[in-house]
Amino acid sequence: MNEEVWLIEPSGPLRGDVEVRGSKNGVSKHMVAAMLGTGESTIHNAPDVGEVGITAQMLRALGIDVEITSGEIVVSPGEQINPHVPAAFTGLNRIPILMLGPLLHLAGEAFVPLVGGDPIGRRPVDFHVEALRAMGAEVEVSDTGVYAKAKRLRGTRIELPYPSVGATETVLMSAVLAEGKTVLKGAAMEPEVVELALFLQRMGGRIELSPDRRIVIEGVERLHGASTRLAGDRIEAFSYLAAGLITGGQVRVHGCPQDRLVTAITTLARMGAEVDITDEYLSASAPHGLRAAAVQTDTHPGFMTDWQTPLMVLFTQAQGMSVLHETVFENRLVYVPALQKMGCEIEVFDVCLGGPACRYHDTNAKHSAVVRGVSKLSGADVTLPDIRAGFSAVLAAAAAEGTSTLRGVHHIERGYHRPFEQFASLGLKISREKVQDE
Repeated sequence: MNEEVWLIEPSGPLRGDVEVRGSKNGVSKHMVAAMLGTGESTIHNAPDVGEVGITAQMLRALGIDVEITSGEIVVSPGEQINPHVPAAFTGLNRIPILMLGPLLHLAGEAFVPLVGGDPIGRRPVDFHVEALRAMGAEVEVSDTGVYAKAKRLRGTRIELPYPSVGATETVLMSAVLAEGKTVLKGAAMEPEVVELALFLQRMGGRIELSPDRRIVIEGVERLHGASTRLAGDRIEAFSYLAAGLITGGQVRVHGCPQDRLVTAITTLARMGAEVDITDEYLSASAPHGLRAAAVQTDTHPGFMTDWQTPLMVLFTQAQGMSVLHETVFENRLVYVPALQKMGCEIEVFDVCLGGPACRYHDTNAKHSAVVRGVSKLSGADVTLPDIRAGFSAVLAAAAAEGTSTLRGVHHIERGYHRPFEQFASLGLKISREKVQDE
């Protein structure tokens, strides 16, 4: 079987314009929410990413119609719902677990296979399962998946032990048609979560966003279809801003509002970048070079965990010793060996550096990194372990001396909108090649 690899030759500073579409983390959740409407729902500004195709296949397997055209997804309820997500989708992504609540509303039972996604740390289904049990569902977790049944979910009080994005989304999509009121404490408040809540409100849901990470949902009898336009992907936007800085160039990013990048913009400014912010685009340049920084990831509105992979490469091109403290996923630094192979001077530690003790402080998780810059990077043959790591390897290859071969590029294409074409448009010398699997 042939595998596609990318060959990258450094070609100087990356410059130009990039238009980002709706987020990978948002679009698939909206597709699942659209299951709940009695009519057709339309999602505009959708990215062309592998995650959309996988989610569409799951929905079709359940008897729900999905039509995908350029930048637009139309989801229509089917005549008859099959409440079992096929085992063929085991381990592909995190979406099946989010279908439990909607399927319980539609069919009174549900089975979803074990979830997958990137190997960045434990993302247990416990929070989802406990929330559904609190709402009256009977839930069994087995080696093959999760089975649930309920005649009608009931509103209740739920407190999450950690502001999990996925668990918050499960509660939103389960409570919106439940009987009575649900009060969720300790909720995630990421922009993608709020965007999902707004979409459910458009569909007729009654949702209040309260202070102190509290969401109140009053169950309604039915939801209707709705139309929405996704806001730009903040992960992608930051990644392309970093791409310009890492190569000594300047990328203008269109389509992502400033309010989604507040913390990221200030982080770049602290490192010496000159950031230009307008209503039409954001851009960053560093004519006088970059300086080291200490950054800790956190839940929103802190520095996003998905921003730290491009930031790590940026650290290698900043003068001095930088520190990164990851507090969201304990195995997020799984990509570091690939960067080390390209000459990045990075050391990882199992202690909390660059911030106060986090929930991993007494574990063996290597969740802090010290990065020495400026590192001289060199081309290498590397295999990409996940979506965000894949993008960071492209950035390192763009700043390296010599050709790089990147394997596992399907990860990048699962999460970014046409990344090959975007990089080529910025002046990167990049080509595709088919190689025989070993």
